[in-house]
Amino acid sequence: MSGETLTASEYIKHHLQNLTYGKIPQGFEHAGSWGFAHTPEEARNMGFMSIHVDSMFWSIILGALFLLIFRNVAKNATTGVPGGLQNFVEWMVEFIDTNVRGSFTGKNPMVAPMALTLFIWILLMNFMDIVPIDWLPHLAGMLGADFLGMDPQHVYFRVVPTADPNITFGMSLSVFALMLYYSIKNKGVGGFVGELTLQPFEAKNPLVKLLFIPVNFFLEFVSLVSKPVSLSLRLFGNLYAGEMIFILIALLYSGGAALGIFGGVLQWAWAVFHLLIVLLQAFIFMTLTVVYMDMAHSSH
Repeated sequence: MSGETLTASEYIKHHLQNLTYGKIPQGFEHAGSWGFAHTPEEARNMGFMSIHVDSMFWSIILGALFLLIFRNVAKNATTGVPGGLQNFVEWMVEFIDTNVRGSFTGKNPMVAPMALTLFIWILLMNFMDIVPIDWLPHLAGMLGADFLGMDPQHVYFRVVPTADPNITFGMSLSVFALMLYYSIKNKGVGGFVGELTLQPFEAKNPLVKLLFIPVNFFLEFVSLVSKPVSLSLRLFGNLYAGEMIFILIALLYSGGAALGIFGGVLQWAWAVFHLLIVLLQAFIFMTLTVVYMDMAHSSH
């Protein structure tokens, strides 16, 4: 997995491949059985029922970490001078509550907790991009060799869940499902269909209004479907690009002492700048979710 055994192209491809578990496709060794993919080609041919184990592992671990920390702080909260962790949690809760109050005009006690969960969860997943690019994959390679009997070069392990479109689309589609549910619940089927067919073009003449319906539906349907797509791709694209830049910087360490020193400075500079992206993308995802939920609770 190091630059000594892999070419630059192989190194990049290795770091961009997920640890995939699924049914071994035809044409590969042990076809028909279930197991981990040993090559990117094998992973691509596993089909819909395969799973990215590394993305699921880190997203679940970080989600559980968020729940554990916030639960313990809430359980042990004191009324006196708060400690550092309690002070941070209270600040985060107040920050999210202020943003929700400014963007959400409806009444739904679920929106603020959902916004807090999304912000902290995505923030933690994004922060995995700051971990040095080779540390955890190298550890996973050693564990895979010891416990699974796999060649370390065939143990793929990505540590940034939000650089996996399956994770970002999963979150955005969940938000989209809630948006549709509350739109129909608050406006009724007729009101929801009316928003898709009776705007933006309107007319008092019934015949003209009827002619506008397919045009309005096309425009509003595209706008509706674009919400989860843009929500997921924005987060994925920014984190994928950040991960790619860290990989390219890591290649400099195999180019000698001078390039190694330059790579270290460059990595530090990019990590500092990337912190802003990590925070901003979590905030944007949370804010757009609140805005979409507000749209679901508003009637035209």
